[in-house]
Amino acid sequence: MPAAKPKKSSAKDIDHSPMELVAVPGSLDSIDRKIIGLLQRDGRRPYGAIADEVGLSEAGVRRRVQRLKDAGVMQIVAITDPLQLGYGREALIGIRVHGDVRLVADQVAAIDEANYVVMTAGSFDIIAEVIALDDNALVHLLNDSIRSIPGVTEVETFLYLKLSKQTYAWGTK
Repeated sequence: MPAAKPKKSSAKDIDHSPMELVAVPGSLDSIDRKIIGLLQRDGRRPYGAIADEVGLSEAGVRRRVQRLKDAGVMQIVAITDPLQLGYGREALIGIRVHGDVRLVADQVAAIDEANYVVMTAGSFDIIAEVIALDDNALVHLLNDSIRSIPGVTEVETFLYLKLSKQTYAWGTK
């Protein structure tokens, strides 16, 4: 009986070890970065089409995407225009704090209208992006939700007049 011919492997068959992705910044390989870039351009792109571009099997792409999501490296979400959803006011809020900035940041982050909260080393201790239905809702948010947090000493509001650019394609460098 002749020996079975070994199966010729292609680049598509190479899925690499499941342990190759560690949730450590800078640990992503070029294939992970390419997958991220493709999904940033179109989050609904089929895994099969991604597989063709990166040289993995569809299952390999699916596993990598799941690991990237599980590690908190990326999310795949629908990005909306708040104005078209009925929200009339967007603002960036600079917050100065006396005391433990982390405690205040956690409380600001717990506010539903806050969609982005960062601790900073600049002239503000915290910067938060908020979305409100209208000016009355923004006043309520500022006065009753943010200024009432113990430790908040000053709040400065920057109203968004027009969005000139918003991009999510920066994560593949």
